Amino acid sequence: MDKARLKAIPLFAELDDGDLQKIATFASETSVSEGEVLVREGDFSYELMAIEEGKADVRRGDETIAELGPGDFFGEMGVLQNEMRTATVVATTPMRLVTMTHWELKRMRGMPGVIESIRRTAEQRQTPGGQ
Repeated sequence: MDKARLKAIPLFAELDDGDLQKIATFASETSVSEGEVLVREGDFSYELMAIEEGKADVRRGDETIAELGPGDFFGEMGVLQNEMRTATVVATTPMRLVTMTHWELKRMRGMPGVIESIRRTAEQRQTPGGQ
């Protein structure tokens, strides 16, 4: 994975080149088709996903609660706190995703800037008015 591509994702945008290069060695890229279920509510969460291209809906039950697009990411709560998925995410267009598993994130514990950025975003999403 090219570190310049990671830099374009807001989660990683403020990291220095050294940290970006380390993340690039852990990150994977995957492509999915429109209509594909990326994660399912109630499943075990073991992967963080960042959207490089495309769009997806976040659903709880039958209700769409958010729309995601390039630069957005999801799955941080589960991988940080070892929790079950709180929503289903479905691709509404073809997508390209950057993914990191729980184990890859654990290997990045020596990179506090990355983990802190993920934690900060997770906390903002849990508070009223957060994303």
